Amino acid sequence: MTANRRFRNVTRIGPVQVATSYDGRGREKHTAACTAPRCGFSADYDSRAAAELAARTHTCPVR
Repeated sequence: MTANRRFRNVTRIGPVQVATSYDGRGREKHTAACTAPRCGFSADYDSRAAAELAARTHTCPVR
């Protein structure tokens, strides 16, 4: 996976950011990543709805 992704349609749901980008094969992927310090949660999904659901239900393990 390359480090130079171009994210578009970035939204924030609590501490989690959800964005859309294209992977190396030209397929559209949706990423959810937590911006809280020391959390480390991030995941790629095939649908925007799945990424937003993950963002809404995410709880940071680090307090």
